[in-house]
Amino acid sequence: MDFSVRVIKLANVLRANNESIVSNQIARSATSVGANYSEAKYAASPADFVNKLRIALKEANETAYWLEILLNSEYINEEEYKPLEELCRKIKILLIKSINTTVKNNDL
Repeated sequence: MDFSVRVIKLANVLRANNESIVSNQIARSATSVGANYSEAKYAASPADFVNKLRIALKEANETAYWLEILLNSEYINEEEYKPLEELCRKIKILLIKSINTTVKNNDL
């Protein structure tokens, strides 16, 4: 939730500076991470749980890409980029560990 909120705030700043393409994309992908994680909590089966987490992981990876685009295009600086990139990386690590553990424990 915190990650999504932080990215939405960044997207709002970007839109205020007339950047709408990446701001829309990053807002969608970042909020999708949390939405899919939230859906996974009520998954119908272990396979469904893993599927939702895999979607969240893909969205987190896409968000990392957009953050890098924003940094390289100088819409954000290193100070703005670093904390979001770190949080995104930690989320990806947690998702990968959860996926791997569930797959291992459920013979998926």
